[in-house]
Amino acid sequence: MKHYILFGLLIVAAGCGGNNSGSQVKSPGDSIPAKDALLDKGADLMQDKTPFKNFNTYLDGFHFYNGNINAQMEAHHYVNQLNADLYQAIIFDGNGKDAKLMGVEYIITERLFKTLPEEEKKLWHSHHHEVKSGSLVAPGIPLAAEHELMEKLVSTYGKTIHTWHTDQERTLPVGSPMVMMGFTKEGQLKKELLDDRDKRFDISTEKIKKSRADIPMPQVAAGANAWEKGEIRQFVISSKADSALHKH
Repeated sequence: MKHYILFGLLIVAAGCGGNNSGSQVKSPGDSIPAKDALLDKGADLMQDKTPFKNFNTYLDGFHFYNGNINAQMEAHHYVNQLNADLYQAIIFDGNGKDAKLMGVEYIITERLFKTLPEEEKKLWHSHHHEVKSGSLVAPGIPLAAEHELMEKLVSTYGKTIHTWHTDQERTLPVGSPMVMMGFTKEGQLKKELLDDRDKRFDISTEKIKKSRADIPMPQVAAGANAWEKGEIRQFVISSKADSALHKH
């Protein structure tokens, strides 16, 4: 019954908590021609977009570049739950019409995380602190529904890759994709980022943190947050085909 209540609350809250965070950059290029806009409108009305229909949960949080905790940014996640143990998220640098697609995040339960190879685990971060600290929020839904959602997410793990670094004022998606990480302790996330987010959404991270005190703090599974031990993994552009040689 509890999950039906959550579903109902999410439906009631649909459309809330967005369009208050502009993109970090303005990209070069001419405005969309009228003919293109007409074609886009026709495609929107006529084409099926089933894969997008289930990206129905909006999460706002923060990431940093694996290997540089001082390089931090806000990330707007639009999440699709594939099954009880697996989620996928599209990440943007804002929640308005001009938002740039910044990357992706895959989220799995602890049960699946423990099945990963040890080297693979080093690419994943825990969500325990993000949930308990209140820095991860689901804007626009009732607190009861958000609380239940966070009860599920607190023990999950994420693998995040950013492909467009608008936080570096890059107006085009240039450079290497980068592995991102999540915060694990108080004092790591820059206060000015958090304060700016809270102001835009008219929320209080501190109050949210207190409201989640009853959510049990999970023990982080071995292998996650490898950056804390100095085991950094990051992408680089290379002339070598690497693992692509061994496919198919």
